[in-house]
Amino acid sequence: MLVNYPPKVAVLSLVNSLKGISSRMIRQKQYPSIGKKLWGGALWSPSYFAGSCGGAPIEIVRQYIEQQKAPH
Repeated sequence: MLVNYPPKVAVLSLVNSLKGISSRMIRQKQYPSIGKKLWGGALWSPSYFAGSCGGAPIEIVRQYIEQQKAPH
């Protein structure tokens, strides 16, 4: 996921918001298969990875992210 956010926002706050909102939206859809994949009742694992890419052209970053989907 590529996110552009204000530098005054803490990464932890951003991640928690994204996880919380997406969890509520997914649960509202009531997908039955999700129940088997929960971490003790939580939709998302408590961990996350965040990396910065300041200065790199956005298209290069987008290309890199999209290439991560392809098997090697």
